[in-house]
Amino acid sequence: MGAFLTAEWRNLVMMNYVVPEQVLKPHLPNGVELDVYNGKCYVSFVAFHFLDTKLKGIAIPYHKDFEEINLRFYVRYPSKEGVKRGVVFIKELVPKRMIAWVAKLVYGERYAYTPIKSKIEQTNLRYLQFEWGKEQEHHLKVETAAHVLPIQRGSKEEFIFEHYLGYTSLSTFRTGEYKVEHPRWNVYPVNGFSYTIDFEKLYGDDFAFMNDMQPDSVFVAEGSEVSVHERKML
Repeated sequence: MGAFLTAEWRNLVMMNYVVPEQVLKPHLPNGVELDVYNGKCYVSFVAFHFLDTKLKGIAIPYHKDFEEINLRFYVRYPSKEGVKRGVVFIKELVPKRMIAWVAKLVYGERYAYTPIKSKIEQTNLRYLQFEWGKEQEHHLKVETAAHVLPIQRGSKEEFIFEHYLGYTSLSTFRTGEYKVEHPRWNVYPVNGFSYTIDFEKLYGDDFAFMNDMQPDSVFVAEGSEVSVHERKML
């Protein structure tokens, strides 16, 4: 299947949390297993810029550039071709109602609308800031160096960023799979960060415990052009 969506994903902030496996197992699509790094199960809170977005090569007016906020975790799918590694999204937030509607229709993803604002400042350092919610009650701010470094082989950054498939639960027994293509990313060294996020309000009772946690790590990727292919049934 060809690419359904092309875009640039830029300034990807990943706040990573170690969570118990039993929290995520109810969210696994049929036939998909949890993936771990050094025996630990991770959830990532992600904020990034979706730029120059096109559907089947066509840019939709007023829907090319926007932010996305999501919560995702990491999975494996044992197939005849070998083990495939991908992600499952708990929920994805965008400030464009039509984008949310198309993503739910085409991919079966849990998209929803919310207002999101962002700001980038760069001098000898870079500052990324995201604010979202009806009252802009959630915020995330990260300070990084202005230069990028390659992702090291076998690193936690590689585990977090190098998953190129998305899996969705379409019903109790039906699972969707779609491929995301992009080159290997570079990362900005992170100097510091701050945030105010109510995980319970955003993602429900299952994730309320994250309000009392600090992230295990915070990564920022430069990003690149991406191609998202059409969904297929497993």
